[in-house]
Amino acid sequence: MSARKILILNGHPAENTFTQALSDSYESAAAGAGHDVRLHKLSQLEFDPDFGQAGFSGAKRLEPQIEAVLADFEWADHVVVAFPLWWGGMPGKLKGLFDRILLPGRTFDPRVVTDGLPKPLLTGKSGRVLVAADTPPELMAQYYDNAAHVQVERQILNFVGIDPVETCHFGALQGASSEERAAWLGTAAELGALGV
Repeated sequence: MSARKILILNGHPAENTFTQALSDSYESAAAGAGHDVRLHKLSQLEFDPDFGQAGFSGAKRLEPQIEAVLADFEWADHVVVAFPLWWGGMPGKLKGLFDRILLPGRTFDPRVVTDGLPKPLLTGKSGRVLVAADTPPELMAQYYDNAAHVQVERQILNFVGIDPVETCHFGALQGASSEERAAWLGTAAELGALGV
């Protein structure tokens, strides 16, 4: 595969986490394979995560750091979102980021509706979701119907045109051996090298 423009969003609100290790592993391998990579860390972004209203008119002005994230969503060929599973979903600050930056006119066009959905504007891009969790993947599928995966894949990324999107679920982190963790980081590196 030829070199790609890759955005990596480390969606953990803290530093020095396994989510960061997954992001770093992906980034290092992708850059080493010649891909053009940009990494944003949620922990370093300063913004108000509260959208603050029910409608889009009069939305808050984007802070410079999250304007840069949105610009990189527009720039990228491939979008990677890594996050920890907290209470069955993504951390609140990450959801707040999506609330703030995925706006009409930039990421979708509500004036053009097909089958009840607005026209997506971030088309021609693929996505990868990396989920770090204490919930093992088989339990995530059988008991929770992969709800967090569906939210990010379909209700967020697909909604704005990023398609296809594939998810890798790494867990259970609690009690995982160093060998298991190394294997998961190896998987992230393999994906990064391929740019998928």
